Amino acid sequence: MTHFIIGVVIFIVTFVLIVSEKIPDTLSALLGGFLMIAVGILNEEEAFESIDMEVIFLLIGMMIIVHIMSETGVFQWVAIKLAQFVRGEPFLLLALLMLATGLFSAFLDNVTTIMLIVPVSIILTEQLKLDPIPFLLMEVFASNIGGAATLIGDPPNILIATAGGITFNEFMFHMGPLVLIDMVFLVLISWVLFRKKMNVSRDLKARIMEIDPNRALKDNKILIKSGIIMGLVILGFLTNSVTHFGIAATAMSGAVALMIIAKQDPEEMFKTVEWKTLFFFIGLFILVEGVVKIGVLKLLGEEMIRVTGGDLKITSTLILWVSTAASAIVNNIPYTATLIPLIKDELIPNIMKIHPELTKKTVEYGLWWALSVGACFGGNATIVGASANVVATGIAAKSGRKISFFEFLKYGVLITILTVLVSNVYIYWRYL
Repeated sequence: MTHFIIGVVIFIVTFVLIVSEKIPDTLSALLGGFLMIAVGILNEEEAFESIDMEVIFLLIGMMIIVHIMSETGVFQWVAIKLAQFVRGEPFLLLALLMLATGLFSAFLDNVTTIMLIVPVSIILTEQLKLDPIPFLLMEVFASNIGGAATLIGDPPNILIATAGGITFNEFMFHMGPLVLIDMVFLVLISWVLFRKKMNVSRDLKARIMEIDPNRALKDNKILIKSGIIMGLVILGFLTNSVTHFGIAATAMSGAVALMIIAKQDPEEMFKTVEWKTLFFFIGLFILVEGVVKIGVLKLLGEEMIRVTGGDLKITSTLILWVSTAASAIVNNIPYTATLIPLIKDELIPNIMKIHPELTKKTVEYGLWWALSVGACFGGNATIVGASANVVATGIAAKSGRKISFFEFLKYGVLITILTVLVSNVYIYWRYL
């Protein structure tokens, strides 16, 4: 009982520190994780075995590849081309930037996508003399929704796929259509909310057409090489179920090959890796393992089964909306890491025991997709709900247009509720 109480206190204090940002979240997670060892809840062997190295190496590989690609200016080139494709028509530009953001976020880190798209969007809105806020907000929402489409699009998905033994293709096959529906719905919502702000003179539209997109490209040779490697890596992800070559090994192989082909200095490349994020994961894995060890999740699982009566429809819906609310307030990574063992070790076995007529895949899909949608979409509700939100609002502030917490909240909560409702209907119709 003593270990139980101490473990719960460590977990709660760690979460409070992460949310309050009194100290860096990486240090909060590491502190919580190593306190689990210090008080004897875990030994060192248990702690280090809990670290999912597949997740760590997948992120390292993708960070290196994306950094090398970003240095070529290809993402800025795409944004300018999109603006010229619609001949400066503001709403069409907004829609295409949203769709591009969603597509990039499905295969790249959301923060990286936002860092590449938002500065270009600010430049384009300045040229057209438009308020940049609708563009920045909708791009943030699109990045969090688009990131749910694949297992590499958002960190919670990597955790879910690893725990559930879900392949890249399987994840995209099931979540891709849901995300596509929500992206179309998001574009329609943006038209309702912002269409009156999309008025631009002909002269301003002409200026956009005069921008030379090729000036954004800095190194065509590296662009071609990195494009080939990225294509091969994505192909590796898609054929993972056939080749059985792990996605982490695929990403790292691509990163190493690209560094060799592009003649990049490994020391310089390793400096671009977000070690802060990786060590945050490491601390988190250990912290959650401590929570599992003391039996907190077993109690939560039993309580959830009691409340829902083991009904898959009710349980899935409960996970979806609780995850949405939680991810709006706390970082979705620790929340997802906490829920995964609860779903895998408690809810799935218990629901199957109560309802033996259900197949294991039916139960797994009903719960895993609910968690993924809630964790990814819930981040749209508040500025602190996702890292991409913080990055976008920071860039906006530097450009002289501050987005307040409540301005973000006004649109974020509405978008979150509507898109999660659509997702709820989709999950219910397809899986339950």
